[in-house]
Amino acid sequence: MQRRRFLKQGFAASAATLLAPAAMGSESNDKPQNALAEKPFNLNYAFHDGMFKHHAGDNFIDQIKFAHSMGFRSIEDNGMMGRTPEMQKKIGDTLAQLGMQMGVFVVTSDNWHWKTTLATGKQEWIDRMERDCRTAVEVAKRCGAKWVTVVPGNFDRTQSIEFQTANVINALRRAAAILEPHGLVMVLEPLSDNPDLFLRYSHQTYLICKGVNSPSCKILYDIYHMQRNEGNLIANMDKTWDEIGYLQIGDNPGRNEPTTGEINYKNVFKHIHNKGYKGILGMEHGIAGKGKEGEVALIKAYRQSDAFM
Repeated sequence: MQRRRFLKQGFAASAATLLAPAAMGSESNDKPQNALAEKPFNLNYAFHDGMFKHHAGDNFIDQIKFAHSMGFRSIEDNGMMGRTPEMQKKIGDTLAQLGMQMGVFVVTSDNWHWKTTLATGKQEWIDRMERDCRTAVEVAKRCGAKWVTVVPGNFDRTQSIEFQTANVINALRRAAAILEPHGLVMVLEPLSDNPDLFLRYSHQTYLICKGVNSPSCKILYDIYHMQRNEGNLIANMDKTWDEIGYLQIGDNPGRNEPTTGEINYKNVFKHIHNKGYKGILGMEHGIAGKGKEGEVALIKAYRQSDAFM
């Protein structure tokens, strides 16, 4: 009990120091500093485990509490399926107590999503995906997730793109049939990590979502990856908007927080807000700076980019 009280007091003190008017340069001095620290953002940004370890320590639960004191209201955890059921539930309970949300976790076992899998049409990969989807349903119940990330894997260079696309759609229909009764949405993420990946473009993912034709199959529009693969961010978001179920963030080059690269995130965030987006934006990126100073710079970057109202 004493440790929890100490942590709570410590987070409040850190919040007051980090986001004090002098530090942020955007608030009047007559407002309580702790109120400024706890002020939620205009959009719902989800941090990752480790982003605030220099202020809150290595314990993810303590980081969640610290992030809440900084105004963040969601988390992401790609590796949630690899955590123990007890930890999954503890994370879910903590989020519920704080009024926070769980963002995406990745549906995978043995990292099959980095291999040549669903595009092949082979039953062994469909079976594995279905098994992992059933496991994901139970994980989501424990941690309170509503979205899960699905990556179809690499190109099968023995088949045409048309046959591969049909194979992927067929596999994802099977996945949607498992997830839909539980209100879970798989979000398909086009990636830029390497040219072997099957799913790379927003229009390609849009076509697949239309083919699957399920409320449990939507686009994960990762702004970093889409800037690298196709650019024209706002126009392409508009074209695919009715199938976008989730957004992620990262500046380019470097894949760090907003303001560290070429993307005008304040303008992009304003556009997303004006379109009425109420979902989560995952902070799937690194931190440009080091230690506590880097974490402070991260928070300030989000406050700056979020100041579009």
